[in-house]
Amino acid sequence: MSNRHQQLGLSDNDVMEMYRMMLLARMIDERMWLLNRAGKIPFVISCQGQEAAQVGAAMALNKDKDYVLPYYRDMGVVLWFGMTPKDLMLSGFAKAEDPNSGGRQMPGHFGQKKNRIVTGSSPVTTQVPHAVGFALAAKMKKQDFVAFTTFGEGSSNQGDFHEGINFASVHDLPCIFMCENNKYAISVPIEKQLNCENVSDRAVGYGIHGETVDGNDPLAVYEAISKARERAIKGEGPSLIETVSYRLTPHSSDDDDSVYRAKEEVEAAKKNRLTYYVRFLFKGCWGPDR
Repeated sequence: MSNRHQQLGLSDNDVMEMYRMMLLARMIDERMWLLNRAGKIPFVISCQGQEAAQVGAAMALNKDKDYVLPYYRDMGVVLWFGMTPKDLMLSGFAKAEDPNSGGRQMPGHFGQKKNRIVTGSSPVTTQVPHAVGFALAAKMKKQDFVAFTTFGEGSSNQGDFHEGINFASVHDLPCIFMCENNKYAISVPIEKQLNCENVSDRAVGYGIHGETVDGNDPLAVYEAISKARERAIKGEGPSLIETVSYRLTPHSSDDDDSVYRAKEEVEAAKKNRLTYYVRFLFKGCWGPDR
């Protein structure tokens, strides 16, 4: 729809910056894969296919107040919150100047105190109860910030997810849980992970707001997270937002995804993704005549 971004309170410059940040995340990620294959950096865990959801969500937050507790793919989130390409490359090369861990952790362990990016750890989903702790602090101190955390759909089957979201629900904490459903928990497809249609269907069991949005549509994600943040600041408790996209790379640079999904499936997803981005940039934001 023409001028859709303006209805969400975004200017033309805002959506151009949204697209630029998505593209930057993709370019850094692609360069890291080349460096890995050349034997220059040891490990890559990719954001490719999920940049739209990450940047759309991050732009809906307040960089000066909110805390983000990202999971290992969230390059788009941390770039928006203030990390630089150099920061990410220092991490990839395991340099002492790496702001995440001084080169002591593999890439994807994002953490930068000055930009309110809270350090993650290797076990999946531990960032969820950590985010709940930040949200509890906001409520106890009566401060108007939210804790925003992300995780894959595989993580939604972990105990940390259920314990964290239950505690946040019971205490009406200002926490936003965003599940980046990329269809695969390493090699396990979504249909073998859940016995419900959407991850967000689980929200009803905790008495909180839940919804599923197109993870390839950064404006849809922006809108969903904006509303979730507004509810949280008003004291209406947490939200579970599920973004649905597709993981365009293997799980990591150490994974061979050809053993569990067809090459044709991945190529079709890549083609659909490119088509969507062109439509977003030239039609979805400025109308068919631009």
